[in-house]
Amino acid sequence: MPQRRAAIKDVRKIHTNRMHNLDIKTDLKKTIKKFLASVKENNVDEAKKNLKIVYKKIDKAAKRNILHNNTAARRKSRYSRIIQTMAAA
Repeated sequence: MPQRRAAIKDVRKIHTNRMHNLDIKTDLKKTIKKFLASVKENNVDEAKKNLKIVYKKIDKAAKRNILHNNTAARRKSRYSRIIQTMAAA
């Protein structure tokens, strides 16, 4: 355990930030699961609607440095490719 007052405050701050980041990550994972479930059901309209939400959450996570920018771009690319193959089929 830290002894100095500033270090104690840092531990508190790190914990709150970690919990906030964890909330954003879990929310992102839930929306991705919802998107993939709609893809699995071959529901194109619902998948497109969910894709917009997924894009929004990914961008928000990348903006707050929870996800790396390249990771966010890669995931968005993969999910858009899934929708394109659905629409083509």
